[in-house]
Amino acid sequence: MIAKKSASWMNQIDERIMEWIRENGFASPSILSRERGFDVSSGYIRDRCRWLQYAGLLAPVSGDLYDLTSEGILYLKGELDASHCPRPTPSKVFEDRYATPPDWVEAGVKFRIRL
Repeated sequence: MIAKKSASWMNQIDERIMEWIRENGFASPSILSRERGFDVSSGYIRDRCRWLQYAGLLAPVSGDLYDLTSEGILYLKGELDASHCPRPTPSKVFEDRYATPPDWVEAGVKFRIRL
């Protein structure tokens, strides 16, 4: 077996997510959180999937389902050094979490405060 070289931002859950998807097919964070060996919440797994997506190791299939990318498969085979993948940071990975929705309309209402 070839040793995998993970990046400093990766943890054991990341590898478990990728290995589970390789063995069982695409999955959602809620499916993974119910599986044996994943003693973390679906929210935590969702966040880790986003990190892996940003690094190019996972890709969204439909909605909340993720699958391995070619790079993810190469990483699991030990043929890709994950430290060469894009380095995720919270601001990059979660930039859309608090973004203004594209259909947001400013009300234009002004308030006056009387003292």
